[in-house]
Amino acid sequence: RGSDPDAALYWMARMLQGGEDPLFIARRLIISASEDIGNADPSALTLAVSAAQAIQMIGLPEGRIPLAQAVTYLAGVPKSNAAYLAINEALQVVENEANQPVPGHLKDSSYRGAKRMGHGEGYRYPHDYPGHYVEQDYLPLQLKARRFYTPTDQGKEREIRCYLDQIKRVKKIKKDVHKNE
Repeated sequence: RGSDPDAALYWMARMLQGGEDPLFIARRLIISASEDIGNADPSALTLAVSAAQAIQMIGLPEGRIPLAQAVTYLAGVPKSNAAYLAINEALQVVENEANQPVPGHLKDSSYRGAKRMGHGEGYRYPHDYPGHYVEQDYLPLQLKARRFYTPTDQGKEREIRCYLDQIKRVKKIKKDVHKNE
């Protein structure tokens, strides 16, 4: 978390020397890749999982090398816990608020009788629209304005935030056009 590869290596070496299970270390790296780095660098999770697989395949002492590679990489990349915070907030809403119905246009319409019940009616396939985006409600009506995920300005997450901001601008322009008609 502290973005200090030297300290991360030292403490990992202490853990290995002290007899800690290298798979425990690998599991903690996987957790850190998602909880502490998240979408600031999505490849961190892939690297952490690869290190865990490597330690399972080769064991120690050679397994210390992929673990060191993962530890130094994770320590040296931008950090964001936005996805971690987002899932916690979404889980809290699910736990504390009444379950909301799935919007009809999002209900599966591929089985017999589904269309007669209105399932899938009005669904717009995003890939059929410019930029592979179409304005459409995906949350239940009661949660329409709710935001769980707030991307930071860290690493790759900056690109995600910019893309989502671009979509918001498109929505606002469309609302303003409809308002002025």
